[in-house]
Amino acid sequence: MPAHEDIAALLSGSYINYFHCLKIIEILKETEADTKNLFGRYGSQRMKDWQDVVRSYEKENLYLAEAAQMLVRNINYEIPGLKKQIAKEEQLQVECEKKHGDYLKNEASSKIEFLTLCKQLGIKGDKIKRELVERLKELPEIYDKIGKSLKPLQPAIELYSAFTKYILGEQASEVLPLLKYVVEHGNTTVYEWSYGEPPLSIEPDPVHIELEEKDQAAGDQIDFGDNAIDFGSENTSGEIDFGDGDTGGEIDWGNIDVAPADVDVSAEVAAISLDESGIVIEEQGVGGGVARGRDALSLLDNTTTRNQFIDQLVELESFLKMRLYETNAANESQTFSLIEQLPTESVSALAAMLTAVQSASSAITATEITHLHNVKHSPRYVDVLTAQLQQKLALCDKLAALAAREHERRRAASARADLLRPLLARLVARTRELQDDIQSEISKKYKGRPVNIIGGVKFL
Repeated sequence: MPAHEDIAALLSGSYINYFHCLKIIEILKETEADTKNLFGRYGSQRMKDWQDVVRSYEKENLYLAEAAQMLVRNINYEIPGLKKQIAKEEQLQVECEKKHGDYLKNEASSKIEFLTLCKQLGIKGDKIKRELVERLKELPEIYDKIGKSLKPLQPAIELYSAFTKYILGEQASEVLPLLKYVVEHGNTTVYEWSYGEPPLSIEPDPVHIELEEKDQAAGDQIDFGDNAIDFGSENTSGEIDFGDGDTGGEIDWGNIDVAPADVDVSAEVAAISLDESGIVIEEQGVGGGVARGRDALSLLDNTTTRNQFIDQLVELESFLKMRLYETNAANESQTFSLIEQLPTESVSALAAMLTAVQSASSAITATEITHLHNVKHSPRYVDVLTAQLQQKLALCDKLAALAAREHERRRAASARADLLRPLLARLVARTRELQDDIQSEISKKYKGRPVNIIGGVKFL
C-alpha cells in the first residue's frame, strides 16, 4: 500500500470491509494515476488486485452479507463488551478509592491509639522499652507525692472508725490500718510498716529488664576456658592426701578460743531464756536491720501492700457512699431511726470526704502508674507492652502500604479505562458508518427507496 493518511485512517479501528475497499480504490486512482493508459485502464498491479477484491465482494452480494454480519457483531458483542469492560474499570476505581480511604482512616486510628498509649505511659515511642525503663526512675517520687497528698482522708477514716466502734462496740477492731498508716506517716518502706522503725540501710532488688535480645543462645553458657581445672597433685595410691604427714592428718580450725574484743554480742543477738517448753528468743527490736527484697520497697510500690491500700480505699469509698445515701434519705423522710443516733456529718462534709477518697483512688490507679508498676515488677509485662506498641506501629505501616497499593490499582484502572474509551468511540463511529453504507447499498438496489435499519447504533 502507498503511504497515504486516508488509507491509514481506513485501516485503523475495525475490520476491513467492502466499503473500505471502495474508498481505497478511490485513493489509488490518485496515487496510481501515472499508470493509467489510453483506454482508461490502470497498469498498476496494486490497483488490479483491489479491483479484483471488489469484484469478488460484489459476486452474489457477498459484501452485504459480510457487512450485515459485522454490523450485528459490533452491535451485539463488540460495543457492549467494551462498555462492560469500561464500567468494570470504573467500578474498580470506586472500590479502590473506598478501600484507600478506609485504609487511611484505619491507619490514622491506629496511630492515634499508639500516641494515646504513649501519652498514658509518658514516653515518646521512639525506643519504647528503653523509655519505659527510664520512666521507672520517677516511680518513687510519684508514690511519695501520692502518700503526702492523703492528709484530707483523715476525717473520713476517723468517721469510719467511730461508726465501726458505735456499731460493734468493744468487739470492733482497728479499721483500715494500712491506709491510716500511710496517711499519718507517708509512703514508708514495707520494713518500717512491718517492724515499726526505719531500717539502717535499704538494699532493693535490681530491676532485670533486658533492653536488647541476645544474639546467641550459647552466650548464657559459662566458659571455663581451655585449661583444665587443677585439683592438685595426683596420688597414685588412690588415697586422699590431707596435708603434711607430720600434723597427723588433723584439721587446723584456727584459734577459736580467743573472742574478738570489739564485738558486742548483746547488740547482735537476742537474749535467750528457758521455760518449761524449751528455749525462747526474746525480741529486742530490729535496730540495725537492713531492708532487703520486698521489705526494701515502699508500701505503694510493693504489689501486696499496694493492693491492700487500694482495697481499703474502695472500702472507705463504699462506706462514704452508703452514709451519704442514708443521710439524704433521713433528711427527706424526717423520721426517727437508728441512723440519727450514729455519728453524723453533714451532706456537704460527706461529699467532700468522698471526693477526697475518689481523688486518691484515681491517683493510685491511674493508667500511667499502673503500667509503670507492672513494668517494674514483671519483665514479661514489659515485653507484652512493647510488643503491643510495636504491633500498632507495624499495623500503621501495613495500612499505609495497603493504601498505596489501592491507590496504584485505582490509577491503573483509570489508565485502562482511558485507553478503552477512544476505542469504544471509534468503534461506534465506524459502526454508524457501516450502518449508513448498508442502508445506502440496499436503497440503490431498490431504485433509491429509503431504507432504515431498525435497532442499530442509535439504540445502544
